[in-house]
Amino acid sequence: MSKPYNHTKATLALAKASFRSIMRSPSAVVFTLAFPLIFILVFGFLGGGGIKVDVAVSPGSDLENPVINALEHHSVVHLLIDKDPQEIKRGLEKGTIDAVITVQKNKAGIPAYLANVQYTSASIDKGSIFKSVMSSLLYTLNTQNTEPAIAKLQESTIQGRIYRTIDFILPGQLGFSLLSTGVFGTAFVFFGLRQNLVIKRFFATPVRRSSIVFGEGLARIGFALLGAVFIILVGHFFFHFTLIHGIVTVLNMLLLSVIGLIVFMGFGFVVSGIAKSESTIPPISNIITLPQFLLSGTFFSIDAFPSWLQPISRALPLTYLNDAMRKVAFEGAGLWDVKQQILIMVIWGIGIYAVAVKVFKWE
Repeated sequence: MSKPYNHTKATLALAKASFRSIMRSPSAVVFTLAFPLIFILVFGFLGGGGIKVDVAVSPGSDLENPVINALEHHSVVHLLIDKDPQEIKRGLEKGTIDAVITVQKNKAGIPAYLANVQYTSASIDKGSIFKSVMSSLLYTLNTQNTEPAIAKLQESTIQGRIYRTIDFILPGQLGFSLLSTGVFGTAFVFFGLRQNLVIKRFFATPVRRSSIVFGEGLARIGFALLGAVFIILVGHFFFHFTLIHGIVTVLNMLLLSVIGLIVFMGFGFVVSGIAKSESTIPPISNIITLPQFLLSGTFFSIDAFPSWLQPISRALPLTYLNDAMRKVAFEGAGLWDVKQQILIMVIWGIGIYAVAVKVFKWE
């Protein structure tokens, strides 16, 4: 009596073969490892990133005064108003808030206002930028008015965790790596398998269609996780990328990577289904990946974008993956703490796979 066909072994065999194929693909290595690594090296050595200085306004401050009004119109400063005191404290300690300013009317009358600014050692570079901004702003205000002085500045610094440029850049590059792997890799592979009649030959065997999909998916996930570990370790050991809880943080980031990659593979299935030829895959894939690469907070904080553009940025799945990665890595959040970001990615996944089922072609 013959043994029943083992679909698990078939799936694993397909995954192994696909993984070998990916490892031999120059484009897969470039998009998954080399391309993100280049950006990490550039920003790691040179710094930068175009991030605005986030300044919280202390509750109870007088908001109708020249200092606050001038800061609201400053191109570098991003004011955070109506923040809870405990939230401000946590933000200063973690470096997600660069400074807090309190502006009150001076009971003595002259100067008219007293501005108290607290900086954080967690964000030294941006604190220095804000010091320069405040010095220039107060000089301008005080010299343009008839009073001897309209405002006086008092400064202090609290201790906090250092927030480096790499802490912002690396999660974005990791997210982009997963996006590229999921969309381009999946689209090219399944289109090629269909065009070369490989899938048709599979149908002559007992292999299930689900085994083909799961096998390819496992291979992509395995390769992407290797790439993610490599990127995280390079960032941590060479550029001091923050991993608050060590190996636990790494594992959480890898789980987020799996969720993100599964969602992005859905886009790849859609592209492979609607593409008429191999030459049409890159432009269609770029329509999906390029807006997310530019608008999902990969290089710049979404808060730095124009107000009309921010809702578009916050609608993209890569935005939520990047946000969850940063919260887990730097703030020490657990997966339950980023459940909102995960839920939105899952909703995106359900929607895109519903489309994929409609457009995907096996032959």
